[in-house]
Amino acid sequence: MRWIVKRAIMAFITVYFAMTFTFVVVKSMPGDPIEALTQAFIRQYYMRYEEARALAEAVAPFIPKGSLLEQYLDYISKFFRGDLGVSISVSTGTPVIEILADAIPWTVLVVASALIISFGLGILIGMVMAYRRGGKFDSFMMTFFSILRSVPEYVVAIVLLSILGFQLSIFPVRGRYSYEALISLEQGNVGAFILDVFWHASLPILAWVITHIGGWALGMRGSTIGVLGEDFITYAKARGLPERRIVTRYVGRNAILPLFTSFMLSIGFMFGGSIIIEYIFSYQGVGLTLYQAIQKRDWFLMLGAFNIIVIAVVLGAFIADLLYGFLDPRVRRGAA
Repeated sequence: MRWIVKRAIMAFITVYFAMTFTFVVVKSMPGDPIEALTQAFIRQYYMRYEEARALAEAVAPFIPKGSLLEQYLDYISKFFRGDLGVSISVSTGTPVIEILADAIPWTVLVVASALIISFGLGILIGMVMAYRRGGKFDSFMMTFFSILRSVPEYVVAIVLLSILGFQLSIFPVRGRYSYEALISLEQGNVGAFILDVFWHASLPILAWVITHIGGWALGMRGSTIGVLGEDFITYAKARGLPERRIVTRYVGRNAILPLFTSFMLSIGFMFGGSIIIEYIFSYQGVGLTLYQAIQKRDWFLMLGAFNIIVIAVVLGAFIADLLYGFLDPRVRRGAA
């Protein structure tokens, strides 16, 4: 129990200092939300600068006032009470927590689906590569995955969008669901709505899977090869245990342990990396919301989105510690 409490305290401290750093960085950015809102009014309504500035100040009276320290203390105290402030320009006057509550499930859907698919396939392929190390299949897959890992995610996303979206029209090119699916949901056809949601999420998920499966496969290959050289594997074979039991219980379980931390941390990092993916596919999740907030200098929304990503990374590392401890009791004994 002390082991869990200790890591929980460390996670809380990490989140606190990361939030502080994020607050300082956001406040140090050039420009301000009032000026961004002013320029938006000028472009949309062809107003003079003075009129647009006065209107921006009138519709956004909740711009934080006071010194940087006062703003920081006010923000931190409200944050831990669940008050993340209100959006200044993206959705003026709307509580940030409502905007993020709408965006988070869609990013989780894409990130979780892509991570589970890429991790599962990568683990299987990596184990096959390890058992066939030195062969043609292993050599080809190592070369293929090494090249694939060097391709940026946005390049893969653009290629998929261009070919499967625009040229072949196989998948939708934007949005989270169609209008027809929304009508079906209102009529009680939940199944059709869910299928449409996954259909619209197919390209973002596929882009993530293509760019991440190689890392999991190569990581699992190296880990499996290391386990295959251990004495307990030789002993298990000498005892005449079935090959399937050796692969699943001895090799697979021990080889997958080093990848658990990377798996949980990937959840948080994929939240951050979703900015480009969601922008390319016009998929309204945390990433696209953060992009819009940065463009319009929406301080509270930026802070909320950044802190969600920080919490996702830290929480992923914390859960990885717990899982690793339960899977390998030596971790808990070592910590004690």
